Amino acid sequence: MGLLIDRVMSEAGFYAPDYAALALKQCEGSTEEAVFLLRAYRNTLSRNYTSRTVRGDEMHIRRRISSAFKDIPGGQMLSPTYDYVHRLLNFSLADEDESELQKWRRDFEERAMENETTALSDTAPRVLDILREEGLLEEVEQDDSEPCDVTMEKLPLPAPRSAILQTLTRADTGFISGLAYSDIRGFGMSHPTIGELRYGSLEIMVDYPLEEGVAWYVGDIFVTEVEGLMGTRPGSEGIGVGYGCVIGRNDTKAIAMSVLDRALTLNLDSPTSDMEFVLLHGDCLEMNGFISHLKLPHYVTFQSKLDGLRNRKRSLEHGKND
Repeated sequence: MGLLIDRVMSEAGFYAPDYAALALKQCEGSTEEAVFLLRAYRNTLSRNYTSRTVRGDEMHIRRRISSAFKDIPGGQMLSPTYDYVHRLLNFSLADEDESELQKWRRDFEERAMENETTALSDTAPRVLDILREEGLLEEVEQDDSEPCDVTMEKLPLPAPRSAILQTLTRADTGFISGLAYSDIRGFGMSHPTIGELRYGSLEIMVDYPLEEGVAWYVGDIFVTEVEGLMGTRPGSEGIGVGYGCVIGRNDTKAIAMSVLDRALTLNLDSPTSDMEFVLLHGDCLEMNGFISHLKLPHYVTFQSKLDGLRNRKRSLEHGKND
């Protein structure tokens, strides 16, 4: 269930594959409940270090595609994907016995150990750097402000870019995919061409506390990163870019995030350009928690509504009789 584990980690904002798998097992596969469990556990942990900034062009790539260019520096790499498979049920999976499951588990553990000891594919330059060098991309101001941490402080509105990207990457996958789809269909103005989609590992480094300028390697995380070309803004001479980056392997969410990232920079009368609407309604826990609370007793409030309706009805009947 690797892709489901990646989704849970992304929406929980917590990179811990084993704990995400444990949460899914504990809650019978409920995504929102697994996210709840993982976020709750995350909040019990102390923050000992802040990692150094990582860059997507430093990624050790396992998958890399572009729908904008056929030939890209470093080449395209399809790697594992369901994009080109036949959508046919594999009924043999229903007939697996215990020995086959144990063999699959041993093979999986062996592959995992090989992946830990085998170097991944080399890094590759960004595809959009070609367009940047030609001056064909929309110019934006460099933002060197301290990033906002949406897990530690209330989301400000209007939100800075750091808060927008954090909120979108933790949002429910289905919610932001639906919003991005509505934007592409015509309720916004984005119709992206994928400049580059890449999936791979990033090395996480933290500053060594006892010696200035020295960094410690603490591990890798796998992410999916997208740079989408979103067309030219009215009055602009360059192509706009939307950015998406999510934990794990999730092409759809990363692409949808890039669409909404771009849409939120546009001053349009559309749902996807409304910052409050997009950012405050996609959180998995808040969304499902509020809907689930409707199952709790609402006897008093509902009876109050009925009493008011009955009183109005009696008043209208008396008025007619008079």
